[in-house]
Amino acid sequence: MSLTYESLFIGGEWVAPSSDKVITPVNPSTEQVAGQVPEAQEADVDAGVDAARRAFDDPSVWSGWEPARRAQAMERLAEELDARADAFVERVSSQNGMPVAVARQLEVGYPSAVLRYYAGLAATSEFTEVRPGMFGGDIEVRRHPVGVVAAVVPWNFPQALTMFKLAPALAAGCTLVIKPSPETVLDAYLLAEAVEAAGIPAGVINIVPAGREVGAYLVAHRGVDKVAFTGSTAAGRAIAEQCGRLLRPVTLELGGKSAAIVLDDAQLDLAEIGQGLFTSTLLNNGQTCFLGTRVLAPRNRYDEVVEAFTAFAGSLAVGPASSPETQIGPMATARQRDRVESYIAKGRSEGGRITTGGSRPGDLDRGYFVQPTVFAGLDNNATVAQEEIFGPVLTVISYDGVDDAVRIANDSDFGLGGTVWTSDPGRGAEVARRVQTGTIGVNRYIPDPAAPFGGVKGSGLGRELGPEGLAAYQQLQTIYR
Repeated sequence: MSLTYESLFIGGEWVAPSSDKVITPVNPSTEQVAGQVPEAQEADVDAGVDAARRAFDDPSVWSGWEPARRAQAMERLAEELDARADAFVERVSSQNGMPVAVARQLEVGYPSAVLRYYAGLAATSEFTEVRPGMFGGDIEVRRHPVGVVAAVVPWNFPQALTMFKLAPALAAGCTLVIKPSPETVLDAYLLAEAVEAAGIPAGVINIVPAGREVGAYLVAHRGVDKVAFTGSTAAGRAIAEQCGRLLRPVTLELGGKSAAIVLDDAQLDLAEIGQGLFTSTLLNNGQTCFLGTRVLAPRNRYDEVVEAFTAFAGSLAVGPASSPETQIGPMATARQRDRVESYIAKGRSEGGRITTGGSRPGDLDRGYFVQPTVFAGLDNNATVAQEEIFGPVLTVISYDGVDDAVRIANDSDFGLGGTVWTSDPGRGAEVARRVQTGTIGVNRYIPDPAAPFGGVKGSGLGRELGPEGLAAYQQLQTIYR
């Protein structure tokens, strides 16, 4: 079913776009057009930023509300999101190829959970603190909302990653202009409908679907006070440069090439750890920034680990995203499939041995599918071990002792996620503390709304989620009394 929208959601209203340009997302399972929406231009961004500015500057609209009142409105929005759960699942899966079973967990339940978490923080946090001064008198520290936020969202988890920005910004009292990726715009319209139904005041949330050039215009807009971006490291560097020149606060959640360290005492019973492995290594068809796509195996168990991961990857059901049985769906676009296939070819040319996968599935004649692929026989210098592929490709690398495993894990331009697999969680935590990464799990991995999420090195700046995510949308004012 193809969906068509003709308006943009700006200033609490459905308004005519400034041009007749359109975005037509394609269903990657069928290669058919999934819908059509207006493509926002610079004039539409101007209108969105102006609406957000008016809403922010008017204390009667949102920023001046008591935090508890904002929390109530956020709870209503969470209810409206839940009421549209089936539609969100269908729209996301039909645009980016996320299997519906994954979408139901991470694009429906997870976003509303994040929204409710920040509603709770808004209702219970202290936005003003008084402390004694060292030179007499008191110091009043106030946490003000930073202002108008430009939220630039990618296509791989469009609703979850929108909420990483929207929820703390709303809790802080900010207003937003959201730019969804052109690959996933239909779900953004469903969000707009939920915002309208929840009674969020006009101008607090504005949505401008657009491509990279208009996104750059939004990032540099003089009416924006903060930028929040999730996407590639290359794009993040360009945004950081722009925000640096403007002295504009920015949160960047970027790429990853995380390590899954299998310790010598790890139990590789797939019946017990299969779900944890899936979530931490191949979730969302491998199109997830934090995945542990470098599997580090002790040399004396290397063949066993290769065999286990080969069996694991080879057992996953590949098929259309709309099927409840599908575990690995298509790549989001033909361009992304070509990118993944080019890396597989590179791994072969550098001497890698493919133990499973390595090509398109023979039983699917439509869609941008790539089989889950495991490489053996490569070291950490291989291209497939150093560069982010963003597809279902794992590389198993041998190590000699824990110190060597930590060295290899840290030999990366990235530092976003990771896991340690062991029968001794205490030992696993000790190893985890030595890995240069923003987040890491022991025998499991999933970003928790209550914990800060983000990376080091080429994986980004700042943190989302947790109380730290709320602080990113606040600015401090000190009053000496």
